[in-house]
Amino acid sequence: MEDMAMAERMKRPGGGPKTTRSEIVTIRLEPRLRHLAEVAARRQRRTLSSFVEWAIEEALAQVELQERIGIVEENGQPSFNFRKITVADDAESLWDVEEADRFVKLAGRYPELLTHEEQVLWKLIFESSLWPGDFKTKLRDIIRHRDPATKQESALQFERLREHWTTFKAVAAGEMDSSALPKRSDSDSSLPDIERASEDPNMP
Repeated sequence: MEDMAMAERMKRPGGGPKTTRSEIVTIRLEPRLRHLAEVAARRQRRTLSSFVEWAIEEALAQVELQERIGIVEENGQPSFNFRKITVADDAESLWDVEEADRFVKLAGRYPELLTHEEQVLWKLIFESSLWPGDFKTKLRDIIRHRDPATKQESALQFERLREHWTTFKAVAAGEMDSSALPKRSDSDSSLPDIERASEDPNMP
């Protein structure tokens, strides 16, 4: 009986073992689009939700971002070039299981995609005590790297950011005073990775 039941489930659209979804997203579809999506889902023997997930994954390989590449101009000034990269291609650099880490990766790599509220939050983080004391003076060296976002991330104290993440969000939302943000400790003065920037501007 169990074998027959399994075979019957496999015949139905979207059949097969169910997988657990960690995120539920509610979307609104215009009736015509929903109907056509259901037709396409049937053609692929998928559930509508499985079809939507597949369609999103396909779209990620087509939507392009502008990745910043650090360069040094002829006059010695640091600057950027840009190259096109798809969201799918940059997925590993953008994803992290921690919300705070994901935000920093997005903000550092694609600040132009931030909402106003996110810009306020990023400014708080950027000007906070979570960076070594000489971070601002080394920023010029950071952007000389081909991958300045990664170099910037290497200087941030992610453990402290995760610890105070809810506080940063509350201050950015105007729900707490900025005095609640973490203070700089005496051990926050070194930045060895950025020191190496002046030795090799093209170091990955």
